[in-house]
Amino acid sequence: MIRVLLADDQALVRAGFRALLDSQADLAVVGEAKDGAEAAKLADALTPDVVLMDIRMPGVDGLEATRRITASPRLTATRVVILTTFDLDEYVFEAIRVGASGFLVKDTEPADLVQAVRVVARGDALLSPGVTRRLIAEFAGHLRRPAPTADLDVLTDREREVVALVAAGLSNAEIADRLVVSPATAKTHVSRAMAKVGARDRAQLVVLAYETGLVRPRTA
Repeated sequence: MIRVLLADDQALVRAGFRALLDSQADLAVVGEAKDGAEAAKLADALTPDVVLMDIRMPGVDGLEATRRITASPRLTATRVVILTTFDLDEYVFEAIRVGASGFLVKDTEPADLVQAVRVVARGDALLSPGVTRRLIAEFAGHLRRPAPTADLDVLTDREREVVALVAAGLSNAEIADRLVVSPATAKTHVSRAMAKVGARDRAQLVVLAYETGLVRPRTA
């Protein structure tokens, strides 16, 4: 059973998400929070598998709540998915940088939301070659760039190549095709790279690739 925590300041939004998720046999909403402070507190108490986190909430916002959750030693297995009204939002990029596993716009189709929760719960990140990659490239290129959270010198040449392909939005299967290796080998390279640089998931690996200059944002 995938246990989900909802964090949104709008009761109707939470109710809609709860009804949708609880209708699935493998999903269960274990708690609701109306602001970031409550979200962080409930996450610590409930240790959910996935937190659906609104980015804009009164008081402690979703960004700070994400930072608190991803920094907690108790919550290393908890994944945060950012919910936002706009698909390009600097706060979303920052949330991914500090540990969120991806983001969804609030008008996402119900079936896509359910699938996203499952994807994140199994340890993957919401990094389609479309909107998420575009967001990261946009803000990695135009915001004040923070100091990299890790050094890519610890990676082998092949692992650096794999990280660059992850940052380009390729799946493990696509990486395997590109490098002419098995999907299992590609997955192993990704996992080892994540472990060496201390990335929680593929989302942080992508951010690190931009922060260190391994991948350059597109200019057109």
